[in-house]
Order: sequence, then structure tokens, then C-alpha cells
Amino acid sequence: MSVFATSLRREWGRLRASPWDWAMVSWVPLLTLALMCWIFSSGQPYRLPIAVWNEDNSALSRQLVRMLQATPGLDVRQTVLNRGEAADALLRMDVYGVVHIPPDLETHVKQGRGGTVTLLHNAQLATASSLLQRDLKQVVGTLSAGVEMQTAAKRGSPHQVLQVQMEPIKTQLVALFNVSTNYEQFLAAALVPALIHILAMTAGAWSVGRELRERTLGGWLSPGGRSAGMASVAAALLGKLLLPALLLWGCGMAALLYLAQLRGWTIAGSTGWIAVGLAALVAVSLTAGAALSGITLSLRTALSGTGLLSAPAFAFSGVGFPLLAMTDSARGWALAMPYTHYARLQIEQWQMGAPVAQTLPVVSGLLLAALVLLVLASAGLLRGLGRPEKWGGR
Repeated sequence: MSVFATSLRREWGRLRASPWDWAMVSWVPLLTLALMCWIFSSGQPYRLPIAVWNEDNSALSRQLVRMLQATPGLDVRQTVLNRGEAADALLRMDVYGVVHIPPDLETHVKQGRGGTVTLLHNAQLATASSLLQRDLKQVVGTLSAGVEMQTAAKRGSPHQVLQVQMEPIKTQLVALFNVSTNYEQFLAAALVPALIHILAMTAGAWSVGRELRERTLGGWLSPGGRSAGMASVAAALLGKLLLPALLLWGCGMAALLYLAQLRGWTIAGSTGWIAVGLAALVAVSLTAGAALSGITLSLRTALSGTGLLSAPAFAFSGVGFPLLAMTDSARGWALAMPYTHYARLQIEQWQMGAPVAQTLPVVSGLLLAALVLLVLASAGLLRGLGRPEKWGGR
């Protein structure tokens, strides 16, 4: 039996004998991905709780409150009477924002002096804060336009003239991709491979580091005491990583196909090319974890390095924070991460329908990186094979 087949069969036996190791590459990823897809299933945040601090109590202010409540993105949960109650509601996180309607708002509007409606919000909650600002601007803008049109109509201005006077220059916003601005379409789909990336790096570091911790490195790489070379070590490593690669890739593709087929987010480009890209990302992640274990000859150090490299990968990918707005050092770190390049491939294929040739360099680069990491991991393990004093450490 070849070295590759022997290692593959041995890894299958170890996974069957260890329920927790099996869980890490099978049902735990599936459960985690299912939970994440469920979290983003609503698509957009609706009915964000707000409070109203109405110091005017006029017909105009009551109309504004009714319009706020009728907005799908807002839910007027409380009415506060003073600044202390408003601050308390925000600090206790009962509401995301407080809309302050100043005294004599209607009187000032009728006198032509105008008025200001203030939103008190916690900008640390960036998503909720931006949605509250957007919805409040729309409500107040609609109310202001209605008041102005009623006033001009009473002065005898024709309806068509009113429309031009109210908006002499119009803005047309054309969204080319993710037209519905749905969080499930771009965020959940991007988080699926990010999670697979973390799990694959962890699985690669754990599966190799476990051999060191349990002092079984010799039995794995040189069974029967026969000498091992670079090629045989690489073949044994491939046999060990094949099962986790297939299982984690399958979990990731199942989640992506669920979003594409059952949730209706049709892939504009090539589903097959996304699958190839995800397979390349899994290969890079597994070999990177294995390389950390092989080079450091320490399971604990390898797992620490895995967390350092994989956990912030999504934050630096350009999906949540624009890549072009990063500093040079942050952008350099982002471009060194394999997930950044895969995220670009998936977005271009899923939402933009880009030609496969445009993302071909991404897959080629990921596969080349996986090959380099495989060589580094094999070299580290070959060195560790001759240093049995390093075995058994944590």
C-alpha cells in the first residue's frame, strides 16, 4: 500500500476513534454554518427600537411620531420626558436611539423659522446607527416636503411648479449589485468561507500537532522504522489532510448552495468556479495549519498562530471595511491573507458575474501558496522526525 493510502486509512481510523475530532470537521461546522445562516435570514434589520422625547406635543409633532412608527425600520418603544430618561434608555440598551422634538416646533415652522429634530444615538453600534440616521432623514424629509408643499399650495402655486421648486435637481442612484442591500446576500455568504478558513487552519494544525503531542510522529511518517524522505513525508501529509479537506469543503458548499438555491440568491457567475476557489482556500488553510505545527513542532504554538492568522481574516478582507481605505500596512497584511483573495473571487462570481478568466489568477495563486506551504510543512516534519526529544510537548 502506498504512503498516501496508508496515511489516509490511518487518519480515517483516528477520526472514527475520536468523536470530538470527527465532530470538528463534520457536524460542528454544519451546525455553526446553519446558525449563522439563520442569524442573517431576515436579510435586513427591521423594527429597531427607538424612544421619542416630544417637547412640542403639537399636531405636527404627533404626525412625525406616527410617521416614525409607520416606518418599517423603526419601532417607537418608549416615550421619555426628559434628558435623564433619554440617557438612561440608551445606556440600558433598551433603545438604539432617541428622537428629540424640540419645544414650539410647529410654531417655528409656521413662522418660517424652521426647526431641528435631533437623533441621539450610539455610533459604536455602527449598523444600527446608520440605519436609524437613514430612516429618520427620510421621515423628516418627507414631512418637511409635505409642509412646504401645503404652504406653497395655499399661496396658489400650481402642483407641477411645486414639484420643480421642491426638487429642482434630482439624484438617481443606480445599484449594480446587491440591489436590495440585503445583509444575507453579501454578509452571510462572505462569512461562510471565513468560518471554513478558520476551521480548516485549526484542523490542519491539530491533526499534525496531535501526532507530536502523542509521540506518534515516527509511527505515522516512518512506519516499521523505515527511512522517510521528503516525497514520502509530503505524501503522508496529503493523506492525513484529505479527509478534513473534503469534509470542510463539503460543509462550506452546502451552506453556499443553501443560500443560492433555497434562499434565492442566484449566482450570477459560475457556481463551479466558486467551488474550485473554495477548495483552493481549504487547501491553503489546511496546509498553513500543518506548516505551523511542522515548523514549530508544538501543538500549542501552532494553534496560537492559527488564531492569530485566521481570526482577523474577515475584518481585513475588504468586505466589512473598504480595502482601499486602509493604511498601507493594514492593506499589506490584508493582501497577505488568502481569505482576502478568495472573498474577491466569490463576490465577483456571485454578484457581478465576472468572467472566469478575471479570477483565474486568484485560484492559481491560492494553489501555488498551498504547494509552498505543503513543502514547508513536509520539511518541518522531516526535521522533527530526527528530533524525538521534541515529541510529547504541548
